[in-house]
Amino acid sequence: MIDLRLLREDPDRVRASQRARGEDVELVDALLSADERRRSSGVRFDELRAEQKALGKLIPKASGDEKAELLKKAGQLAADVKTADAAQDEAAAETQELLLRLGNLVHPDVPVGGEEDFVTLETHGTIRDFAAEGFEPKDHLELGTTLGAIDVERGAKVSGSRFYFLTGVGALLELALVNAAMAQATAAGFTPMLTPSLVRPQAMAGTGFLGQAAQDVYRLDNDDLYLVGTSEVALAAYHMDEIIDGDRLPLRYAGFSPCYRREAGSHGKDTRGIFRVHQFDKVEMFSYVDPADSQAEHQRLLEWEKQWLTSLGLPFRVIDVATADLGSSAARKFDCEAWIPTQGKYRELTSTSDCTEFQARRLAIRMRDGKQVKPLATLNGTLCAVPRTIVAILENHQQADGSVRVPEVLRPYLGGREILEPVAK
Repeated sequence: MIDLRLLREDPDRVRASQRARGEDVELVDALLSADERRRSSGVRFDELRAEQKALGKLIPKASGDEKAELLKKAGQLAADVKTADAAQDEAAAETQELLLRLGNLVHPDVPVGGEEDFVTLETHGTIRDFAAEGFEPKDHLELGTTLGAIDVERGAKVSGSRFYFLTGVGALLELALVNAAMAQATAAGFTPMLTPSLVRPQAMAGTGFLGQAAQDVYRLDNDDLYLVGTSEVALAAYHMDEIIDGDRLPLRYAGFSPCYRREAGSHGKDTRGIFRVHQFDKVEMFSYVDPADSQAEHQRLLEWEKQWLTSLGLPFRVIDVATADLGSSAARKFDCEAWIPTQGKYRELTSTSDCTEFQARRLAIRMRDGKQVKPLATLNGTLCAVPRTIVAILENHQQADGSVRVPEVLRPYLGGREILEPVAK
């Protein structure tokens, strides 16, 4: 959540941020009104309590009619105090509810607009000219099937649409990707983490996934638990309700977990293969830093993502995501999109978001800076979303005979294998 003091001092900045996101601008004024009622009812409560305490000291000293009058007044004050307390609680609850609906303040450099209004910052690698090489590229599902690596038919039979099996070299390729990604993250100073896939509502709400993203979340009603769509949720809540000494920062974690997404609203999109699925594994980077260092850390996370994609030999571009396409927690987000030959376009493989103090305020995570205790900043960055990365590797590194060249960085995790060969039918 944002700082209420900032809202009071510069409401126009918050209105502008909401407008840029395409979110409800009137929410700002409703929140200002609720906050004013919360503060005024708190003052009223404190005044009445002070009057009540003063009266309580007079009553034992009084007698006769004076005492009766004081007792009558005390009864009325007690009722007034109770009313003021209820009004304060009601206004505080409304303020908190509205505050949780407000998105993070958008960074001023973020391009304004919707999904297609991103700005391309960089491009890397060379897109292959398959026509010049003399063959038509196959898509990842055809390649994965002939390699004995992907089985979507049985995935659908067992679990429904958008589920799949990784088999044979497909399973080995996932393990190689995860191990190589974790090796890079560990070398960069990240602490490797295996995180829970089920979390409590506080963790999901605290990271901002019960707002605009709620429709994509799986919930276990009987247990009041949620299946995470990213290990970011567990990694952010890891230090929930804690105060961290500033000299320990930055804290960097690399989490591996299964991820679950309903993919609501994606009917008809990416229905072939394993690009958009309900369950997948992912290696996620997560940082806790001093707010003054969040923008620099954001660039560092992006550099680690670029390093990873470059090591896989994938052509990709970096985009600055537009305001209306940001998650509610992100002040700014960079995506790395890999070229998918059979689609003829770049598709998102990784993203990194600077959430500034937004999640930390919601999760009550603070840092001690000398004598001051204040919210810290959190950032997240995908290192390897496994199925999409497999899609990009198969399509970009395929050869005319249907085999696939293994990126050098993965070979030590595949027993030195350089080529994935089609299996005999």
